[in-house]
Amino acid sequence: MLKVNHVYHDDGVLKLEAGGELRGFHLAYTTLGQLNADRSNVVWVCHALTGSADVTSWWKGMFEPGSPLDPKHHFIICANVLGGCYGSTGPLSVNPETKKPFYHTFPFVTNRDAVQAFDRLRVHLGIDQIQLLVGGSLGGQQALEWAIARPTVIRNLAAIACNAFHSPWGIAFNEAQRMAIAADNTWLHEDPRAGVQGLKAARAMGMISFRTYNTFCETQTEKSADTIENFRAATYQQYQGEKLANRFNAFTYCTLLNMMDAHHIGRHRASAEHVLQSIQARTLVAGIDSDLLFPICEQEMLASHIPHARLEIIHSPYGHDGFLIEFEQFKNILHGFLGTTEQII
Repeated sequence: MLKVNHVYHDDGVLKLEAGGELRGFHLAYTTLGQLNADRSNVVWVCHALTGSADVTSWWKGMFEPGSPLDPKHHFIICANVLGGCYGSTGPLSVNPETKKPFYHTFPFVTNRDAVQAFDRLRVHLGIDQIQLLVGGSLGGQQALEWAIARPTVIRNLAAIACNAFHSPWGIAFNEAQRMAIAADNTWLHEDPRAGVQGLKAARAMGMISFRTYNTFCETQTEKSADTIENFRAATYQQYQGEKLANRFNAFTYCTLLNMMDAHHIGRHRASAEHVLQSIQARTLVAGIDSDLLFPICEQEMLASHIPHARLEIIHSPYGHDGFLIEFEQFKNILHGFLGTTEQII
């Protein structure tokens, strides 16, 4: 597998949907495989909330030999989202005007801004068409926006565990996490580790929405009825918070939670239902039957309004995280959607 890490530098001005601008930005991106002669084998992956451009670090099973996304046949691209902390311009980047990190002054960015940055990278790479655009969760929201913004560019779309607009339920979960970060007395400091204890608590809250009651019962139930402290479920939550804090920062976490909450494909357009009908890509919508955060009804809504969309259900006890875990199921679904490899290369 030929994997290469790159950084795209854009010196232009990026006008932002919520107002303001970025005077220059960069995107870290990873490629797998090789671009064919007519540039017709591009698969673009949009990562989820705390993902990175290195798709093999969080979705490794999807890129093995024989997979529908086998790098032997496809040129796979994944870019760290604008606002991220894995090499792309984000809150810890240096503001060119002040020569200091942005921190709290990083501008509000939306999924449409993220897609605008991705599309500039696409043009820079000389890619006229994306044969398959794949995204899950936050990445699925971005994939939908991209298919709407550039309907003739995206030929096949796989939108997983996502929605046309973020729900009050999802926003409430995210606000609870932001409140946890804001309650950290270091949060207002201009320091990369500001809000780190709050970030740990926020991640623990998030895990409850990513998984399910049954999953916690199956994996975190005490082995003895005599336990009265240091419960397995408690130490698991602490572990998850610590693990994220070691690889992420609170500024980026808040930036991307805000991006997710602001997602609404109908904003300043006729309606979400109407704009979904403008998608020209052959579309697969996949949902997870136990997903509490992005329930199946949200994917049913997408599939009912995107022309000729195909709805598939991933069966999993793992809730929203199922799309990162049940990759064998998703590979079979994707095989069925795409047909033979030759159909999309």
